[in-house]
Amino acid sequence: MKLPLGTQRTLAEIGDISRFTWRFFQEWGKPRFEVQEFFRQCYMIGNRSLGLVAITGFILGLVMTIQSRPTMAQFGAEDWIPAMVAISIIREIGPVVIALICAGKIGSGIGAELGSMKVTEQIDAMEVSGTNPFKYLVVTRVWATTLMVPILVIFADFISLYGSYLAVNMRGVTSLALFTQQVVDSLVFSDVLPAFIKTFFFGFAIGIIGCYKGYTSSKGTEGVGLAANSAVVVASLMVFIIDLLAVQITDLLGLT
Repeated sequence: MKLPLGTQRTLAEIGDISRFTWRFFQEWGKPRFEVQEFFRQCYMIGNRSLGLVAITGFILGLVMTIQSRPTMAQFGAEDWIPAMVAISIIREIGPVVIALICAGKIGSGIGAELGSMKVTEQIDAMEVSGTNPFKYLVVTRVWATTLMVPILVIFADFISLYGSYLAVNMRGVTSLALFTQQVVDSLVFSDVLPAFIKTFFFGFAIGIIGCYKGYTSSKGTEGVGLAANSAVVVASLMVFIIDLLAVQITDLLGLT
């Protein structure tokens, strides 16, 4: 039985991304690693995303606290708001929302940048000059994204909790020390570690998909836009898939 055309294209895309990922690990193990370009990409990725991530995290904590207050007040549990918001943000909402923001900001940027280099034959020129474009362009960006996304998530979590602290004080008076103590007391090791580990996979998926879409783009300047758009869509989908797998694994290991 012949598979539908859409299914064939999806399976072909999965196969191409898998081969691209395998090539990444092969090239990564070869000397020499482009240390200077790696740190430059870390700075570019982190610095350019910092403002957007901070605003997103602040609004996230603020809105969650304001929206949850009426429901918690019905049960006389307003004192539990800091603990509830902290667990919700650190375990699930913070990593996923920030990863989606990074998929849009970083994934599209990498896809457009490499796509532009591809259609203007800059990548071909690097090959002719004896430079390994895959190692210089792809390996450095993927590792930079893998490292920076967890850092951005941690930063956003702190900003979110500060936004929650401000929201709590809109209708009451709670000291920062008391708020922090309630947050710390509500968190356990199994809340923080799985959420932190999966952010590395989020970052890797965003980087590898953004690089794949840009590195394999075609159709001239139109392909640059398609590469950027497709990188955001596929990377966002991968974030949800990885999160689903992470939840299932932590549940099987009894860490929930």
